[in-house]
Amino acid sequence: MQGAGKALHELLVSAQCHSCLTADVYESAKLMNVDPDNIAFCLLAMDKEDEGNIVLQIHFTLIQAFCCENDIDIVRVSDVPKLAAIVGAGEESGEPRDLHCILITNPNEDGWKDPALEKLNLFCEESRNVNDWVPTIALPE
Repeated sequence: MQGAGKALHELLVSAQCHSCLTADVYESAKLMNVDPDNIAFCLLAMDKEDEGNIVLQIHFTLIQAFCCENDIDIVRVSDVPKLAAIVGAGEESGEPRDLHCILITNPNEDGWKDPALEKLNLFCEESRNVNDWVPTIALPE
């Protein structure tokens, strides 16, 4: 599990450097609608205070269904502050960034093959083999 957390951290940093990271539930939904074949990985993040948010739960259910239907690996993270520390908490406008859903897209350049993405794909495949369709990953300290 710790190896998956480290791989996720590496993937997020690398994807952000290559401009292959989309954050925000609504932006992610738009991208899924427009270009589903370009999505390589999906991350859903939720803290304890989000557990009672029915609207967010509905979004997550729809996103999970979409990912399963389109063979997109998907994981959960339960520590939004750690996630914000990795990808940045705010936009230039000063508004906090919605990190509940993050998509990693395939870059335009064909040469970018991220070993962390391959590790996470394998982790997700192994999780599905034991009927854990949306595994939770703990981000490293």
